[in-house]
Amino acid sequence: MKRLAETGQTARVTDTIFALSSGALPAAVAIVRCSGPLAEEALERLAGPLPPPRELALRTLRAGDGTTIDRALVVRFAAPATVTGEPLVEFHCHGGRAVVARLLAELASMEGLRHAEPGEFTRRALGNGRLDLTQAEGLGELLGAETEWQRRAAVATAGGALRHQVEAWRTRLVMLSAQAEAAIDYVDEDETEPSMGLLAAAADDLRAEWERWLASPRAELLADGLRVVLAGPPNSGKSSLFNALSGSDKAIVTPIAGTTRDVIETRLDLGGIPITLVDTAGLRDSEDEVERIGVSRARAAQEEADLLLWLGDPRAAPTGRSTILVHARADERSDPAPLASIATSVIGGEGLDTLTSAIAERAKNILPPPDRTALNRRQATSLEIACDALTDVTANDIVITADALRRALLALDHLSGRSSTEDVLDALFGRFCLGK
Repeated sequence: MKRLAETGQTARVTDTIFALSSGALPAAVAIVRCSGPLAEEALERLAGPLPPPRELALRTLRAGDGTTIDRALVVRFAAPATVTGEPLVEFHCHGGRAVVARLLAELASMEGLRHAEPGEFTRRALGNGRLDLTQAEGLGELLGAETEWQRRAAVATAGGALRHQVEAWRTRLVMLSAQAEAAIDYVDEDETEPSMGLLAAAADDLRAEWERWLASPRAELLADGLRVVLAGPPNSGKSSLFNALSGSDKAIVTPIAGTTRDVIETRLDLGGIPITLVDTAGLRDSEDEVERIGVSRARAAQEEADLLLWLGDPRAAPTGRSTILVHARADERSDPAPLASIATSVIGGEGLDTLTSAIAERAKNILPPPDRTALNRRQATSLEIACDALTDVTANDIVITADALRRALLALDHLSGRSSTEDVLDALFGRFCLGK
């Protein structure tokens, strides 16, 4: 097997990398992954003769001085049919800290091997065509998924749902671009006019499809969670309801008006739906400077809310946003709940299930469905550029049309990662763990 110095390539490309790919230690089992041109040689030096590809083998791992590191299961994957597209091996050893530390130290002592950087395994998979940028982003979302909706959406993207869609768009765009380029050679002939009309109509259809995608909810809304803000006048029961819905005592509750002075947030999993629940200061005029700051922050939180839970007079509820009217402290009040309001009591728990169900139903109408691919901000920006380019397609000027189609194709390639800049990749993979 060739050593690093014999490859004639840069160290950045030819380095063999390794990292702990399983969870925090100690654990029952730890998985150390190694990828690159020297991966199989590293396995052979530690565990003896190579096992057949994709077959687990029980081996004694020995250090360079002959001492036993551990008895472990080892497996190798032959390139290019690996997650990185390179030779890849895994050591499934006992998950003690000392065991893993010694194994990593032995790998680090070998020439041409080094510790992986965050996300470097996945970055190599991207570079070797094992996945595209949209799948890598989906994988990042999967690693950060906290709820079932987030997991389902991330699995679809990581599995290539958006990749296949973009490839279908690209195929159509390449065909249109080829027609335009060919038509340039016959620009003075009458038969080009009908074909140019058909080309412009096909481009309009594609742009209309992209506009529908751009009008859909963004993936960040699902990743960040629906912002549900509790709002209303002082002593309306916001903090008590916040604690009841979150199952915690994060918010201070007292009979004194103006107790809440700041914005308090907590993350919730509401039947698989990600929610960020926000408690705010009561809305009123005040001479207290600190309370005025709290009220100002409360109004700002209302502006950022995806869903508002209004605990005051329904007639004073803010307009222009999705709102659920809540008749809080129903057990303490003699007046009936206003029409379309949900009566709740945190003491006996009345109405809380109805309220959470109402929040979940509203969330389903606001968040992107987990079974439908949603664009993130970067992807949407690229698609917007492609969409804008197609507005220049015209049946009257083949040169302008050909240039517009080329610009749209370039933007689509930015979306999929065919022509991504290093800063985009650094930002993405910097969020990954070392072993991914």
